[in-house]
Amino acid sequence: MTRDTGYAPPKWEFDEQITSVFDDMLSRSIPQYEVMRKAVTDITRRFALPDTDIVDLGCALGEGIRPLLDLPNTFLGYESSHAMVEEASKRFNADTNVVISEYDLRNGFPDVSPSVVLSILTLQFIPIEYRQQLLTQVYDSLQPGGAFILVEKLLGNGGTLDSMMVGLYYDMKKDNGYSQEEIDRKRLSLEGQLVPLTPEMNEAILKGAGFTTVDCFWRWMNFGGWIAIKEG
Repeated sequence: MTRDTGYAPPKWEFDEQITSVFDDMLSRSIPQYEVMRKAVTDITRRFALPDTDIVDLGCALGEGIRPLLDLPNTFLGYESSHAMVEEASKRFNADTNVVISEYDLRNGFPDVSPSVVLSILTLQFIPIEYRQQLLTQVYDSLQPGGAFILVEKLLGNGGTLDSMMVGLYYDMKKDNGYSQEEIDRKRLSLEGQLVPLTPEMNEAILKGAGFTTVDCFWRWMNFGGWIAIKEG
């Protein structure tokens, strides 16, 4: 049990400090991170149509884009954090087929028509009331036969299972070098900022957006990934 000190940590922000340690933070905080990333890359390659856009929503530093640069596509990364946009733009400065833009997804899906859209640990940071409309716009904008790839942190089905999975997740973070104090501080800072859904709720909003072919391609405790296809 954490002692109540009366101190509320600042709310989570993807600022310059987080940006500077972001790559290391992801590898230590996301279970099976490399496995998940490779799965996303492999699926993207299967659905990317030549000479079309590939969109990464909440692209951060561009790790979803980087392994795909050999494809004949234009890569559009949208990110709300100014610090992330600046750093990602530097990383892809020499890549003329990559465009990183500062963008708030609460304003809706950008006016593009991609063959693949990525949302890797992004939707969970968007207020729930905006999510269904955003995914409907993703579906409408996708080219026929295109794919939406979603990875999210999840709520367990019921308090007992959710507590178990969260506990095992925190054990994983301790094994990767995080202290209990660091875990508690991050958890408190994310309250109200990161709002996960159950697997069933994520599938429901995907189907509510218009996707009829939806399947889970990766799952680890309270994390999961889905592919949703727009039929041709």
